[in-house]
Amino acid sequence: MKRKTPVRPSRAIVHVVNPAAYRQAHPKFPGAAGSHQFAPDKLPQSFNGAPVVDQTKNPQQPWRDLPAPTGQAPYHLDLGQVLDAATLGRIASSGTLIFHAVGDTGGVNTVTYQDNVASYMARDFLAGDPVNSPSFFYHLGDVVYYDGEGANYYAEFYEPYMDYHGPIFAIPGNHDGDVNPSTRESSCEAFVRNFCAQAAVISSDNHDSPRTTMTQPNVYWTLTTPLATFVGMYSNCPEGGQIAPAQAQWLAGELAAAAKNSALILAVHHPVYSAYGPKPGKQHLLSVIQQACASAKRSPDVILTGHVHNYQRFSAPVMAAKSIPVIVAGAGGYNKQLHTLSSAFHAQTPPIAIAGQPGAVLENFNDQQHGYLKVTITAKPRQVLCEYFAVPEPSAPVTTPLARFDAVAVPY
Repeated sequence: MKRKTPVRPSRAIVHVVNPAAYRQAHPKFPGAAGSHQFAPDKLPQSFNGAPVVDQTKNPQQPWRDLPAPTGQAPYHLDLGQVLDAATLGRIASSGTLIFHAVGDTGGVNTVTYQDNVASYMARDFLAGDPVNSPSFFYHLGDVVYYDGEGANYYAEFYEPYMDYHGPIFAIPGNHDGDVNPSTRESSCEAFVRNFCAQAAVISSDNHDSPRTTMTQPNVYWTLTTPLATFVGMYSNCPEGGQIAPAQAQWLAGELAAAAKNSALILAVHHPVYSAYGPKPGKQHLLSVIQQACASAKRSPDVILTGHVHNYQRFSAPVMAAKSIPVIVAGAGGYNKQLHTLSSAFHAQTPPIAIAGQPGAVLENFNDQQHGYLKVTITAKPRQVLCEYFAVPEPSAPVTTPLARFDAVAVPY
């Protein structure tokens, strides 16, 4: 597919991640920690309240009450709590932060495509230029399929990323919150156990990976870093997403409180814009974000989403007339078949205006190849560079080079 977007050159200098800063020995080896413990249940008022918009009921994917936070409001985690001081210092001194992002990875039917994407992401640490190594992977949701069971975490998360030399943060997707009635697990229980632990320990869902649990404070939460603030929402299980009033209020507060001299990244699993008919962007989710931006008097510099199993990049207004990149990155390896846009889109050359979504322009898309985002945030110039890499088919020779399919640079 011939859709390439030129970008300005960007200096890319970053640390080499120190695995010891976030990994811990497996129970087979000395030094393993004890079991997971949850924080006291201190739910804020209306934490499990009715969503802002009552989306059409879907008996297969109903609204699910949120689990208790494992940390204190406003649910912040600083990158310095995960990476060592020397590594953080190199990020600050170089003025560059690099991270991966993609969603919808759990290979419940076949791990072939998930493993393929994961292997190319892992190669970014071994490319011979350590200063360009990512700092972490920010997962955009749907870590496991279909119902978020802990039994699926090893095969669909720990094992595929065994060779990924960086921490992995995440927001839940609808499948992470779904409940299998044949199990006794509640909504997001396994997600909390593996991503919202109070300490970095070996999960009971992990068989032989050295990766420890992540210590996020809640299913919606904020990651603070030297160059960017990442606000991660949880859009629950119903198609199109639902947001309760407490989370909407929290979102406005986080946008307002984010460091003014840093990039602001918003992540949510369900797309606010999408050209894939069966899974379009939903106005009510966009409205929640727009209202929060208006209240905070600030909009994100980039919005990252998943849910639709392909790559789409929009430019769209979120606050007033300001258009920002709104990206769907959901081709992380769930299955061989991706979500294909209609022939009408393939018959046109982007940019393409999206009917029924005022101001939204589809700048580029790839519904034929799995892939992932590599995002570079620099202090000089003050820029967020989003690059999408389409990975070769699993049957391709291992020497097949990775191709950058698309890129966009936005100042902050």
